[in-house]
Amino acid sequence: MLLIKKIINYLSNNTYDYDVDPEWVIKLNILEDQINYKFKNKSLLTAALTHDSFNKKIETEDSCSSYERMEFLGDSILGLVVAEYLFANFPNKDEGDLSKEKSNIVCEKFLAIKAANINLGEFMQMSEEERRNGGEGRKSIIADTMEALICAIYLDSGLEAAKDFILNYIIKGYEKEMFLVDLTNYKSILQEFTQAKYQCVPQYILKKESGPDHQKVFLMEVFILSKKFGEGNGPNKKEAQQKAALFACKKLNLC
Repeated sequence: MLLIKKIINYLSNNTYDYDVDPEWVIKLNILEDQINYKFKNKSLLTAALTHDSFNKKIETEDSCSSYERMEFLGDSILGLVVAEYLFANFPNKDEGDLSKEKSNIVCEKFLAIKAANINLGEFMQMSEEERRNGGEGRKSIIADTMEALICAIYLDSGLEAAKDFILNYIIKGYEKEMFLVDLTNYKSILQEFTQAKYQCVPQYILKKESGPDHQKVFLMEVFILSKKFGEGNGPNKKEAQQKAALFACKKLNLC
């Protein structure tokens, strides 16, 4: 509990040096009603919803790390709760199946879907430039915000409150939603194949990086034993690698 108090004090003491906008308070209340949770410490919710681009706009160096630090802790809490849920509810699944199921639930793509379900991007504070460039709908941003929100609830009320949120707004109905979107981890499929057949792992190499800083496009190539098997592009290296792996999986008739 001492560690939690220290973190809360850090975030509370690193609030933003500007007058609180009444419209922002209204937005916070709407979100609280939407997720059925009322924060005792509103600064935690503000920190979770404040993208780094907004921090840079108001030139507050001390607050810049809050959002990223919160998503880091939220990611760990999410992983724990999902692992516990799967372990308790699927006693007949082995470690491999449980790991794959967990990976699908905590992945960026699925978290972004669940964040969109509660319109989380609309409640974020970010720079106007970031918003014009589609920041409030960008998968990587709203998925990270979902993790930061989990952290905020945890710091505000503890693990059980965070667990309730995760069960109700992320895990609930996840199997049905997964049928509607491709969450397959093609990198894992490709790696399992190459390890079994060639005793090696695929190598991903960045071929090209283009676009402005706020709209980067990465082109990745995948090689197996120095032979190119595919390429893919995306807004980050991780997504580009997945697309390259998908290309390779199709070429090798693995999907």
